[in-house]
Amino acid sequence: MPQHARTTRVCRDCDGFPVVAITTGTRHRDGTRATLRVTCPACQGTGTTAPAADYARLGR
Repeated sequence: MPQHARTTRVCRDCDGFPVVAITTGTRHRDGTRATLRVTCPACQGTGTTAPAADYARLGR
């Protein structure tokens, strides 16, 4: 059976995983770990990118 091609363009910097949680190493009083949410600076947390033709049209 043929596979369907992806119609969205995945960000090449984050590979489609735009937001990650990083543990700081410290714990809260209840024992859970303190985490930081970090978003991909290239796609601003969307996980996708625009085609190069769109950037050329916008003059970026």
